[in-house]
Amino acid sequence: MRLNLLAWRNLKRNKRRTLITAFSVAFGVLLAVTFTASGDYSYTNMINTSAAMGMGHLTFEPQEYNDNPTLEKRLPDAEAIRKQVTADKAVAAAYIRIIGPAMFASGARSTGGTFMAIDPAAENPEHNILLRNLVEGKLFTESSDRGVVVGARMAEKLGLKLGRKLIFTVTDKNGELTSELSRVTGIFRTGDDAVDGGIVLLPMDLVRRTLQYEDRAASLVAVYIEDQRLASALQRKFAQTVPLNRGESIFTWKQTQADLAGLIAVDRMFNYLMQFLVGLVIAAGIMNTILMSVMERSREFGIMIALGMPPVQVTGMVLVESFWIGISGLLLGVLITAPWFVYMSRVGLDFSRHIGEDYSAGGVLIDPVMRFRLYGENGLIIMAAVLGLTLLAGLYPALRAGRIAPVESLKGHH
Repeated sequence: MRLNLLAWRNLKRNKRRTLITAFSVAFGVLLAVTFTASGDYSYTNMINTSAAMGMGHLTFEPQEYNDNPTLEKRLPDAEAIRKQVTADKAVAAAYIRIIGPAMFASGARSTGGTFMAIDPAAENPEHNILLRNLVEGKLFTESSDRGVVVGARMAEKLGLKLGRKLIFTVTDKNGELTSELSRVTGIFRTGDDAVDGGIVLLPMDLVRRTLQYEDRAASLVAVYIEDQRLASALQRKFAQTVPLNRGESIFTWKQTQADLAGLIAVDRMFNYLMQFLVGLVIAAGIMNTILMSVMERSREFGIMIALGMPPVQVTGMVLVESFWIGISGLLLGVLITAPWFVYMSRVGLDFSRHIGEDYSAGGVLIDPVMRFRLYGENGLIIMAAVLGLTLLAGLYPALRAGRIAPVESLKGHH
């Protein structure tokens, strides 16, 4: 208590310097929140968008499908897996899908691409970015009908319009080429040329018949969770609780979307490095300010020590000053950061004019609007790091104050 009172008295003595130092800490809070919250939003958004492109946050697949996805590899009873995983409270939804390469032709024109077979009754636009971006027509209504939904870019290449015929050719489970006729019921536009020009949606039962699959067979089960950070924990859990009799595999988005995982890892590393460098600069400024204060008060510290105050208490007093500067800076930081955080969380900054039309990176669509999202644990880490840096910045001046020789300090100020 005594050290606290002395520390506050000393801080009040030079209010201007204390305020400037506290604002330095507050500025550090603002920068740390900006870097971390923009990263939390963009990484989560990219991961969720990647999952919505078909593979989910977790994917149950046949053995070796992830390394070499072919239509001969399949889960014999995907429905049983889907039912079991959806019983878990952490799972928002799970979808059975068949994904594979195909040739698409209309009239004399043809192009290669990828199809995704879905059950229209089960799909939700929240977990399917193609359905979320329908600009013409609608999704086919029956899993067994001959409807097809194509991207706007493919529609342009093949001269397709609503109601037009589209022939798709695939290799069935026996390795034989087979073709089927379908009609365009909808057109989507995501803004990514690779997606809009290379992916189509087909009805599940039609594709099963074409590929000669069993009634409950599929390429994969895509699992969606509310919090993408739980993917690895759920992967370990499902590996123990879901019976996989034929060597099927469970992958997280990091394994099915390795390019995206690498991109996020590199970006996160640079984000942390930038925060570390900014933190060092701010800490150096704080240390310099506290050190100047200690040097100006060397006579005062000398008298205290001469009157019997232990040097360790002098060191402690300066550290307590640093602590209260850190606390004051955190409070100021919250005050100046809160309006900025609220604005960026709700509105954000739109960079679409500068990015262009193709908002993709690592093969995944990116939101051109920069927004904030801060996970609770990251907020606590920021507070602890800022307070820790402030105390660290005050450590050398505090040790210096505790080592002041009483006689020398009194001589120097005679």
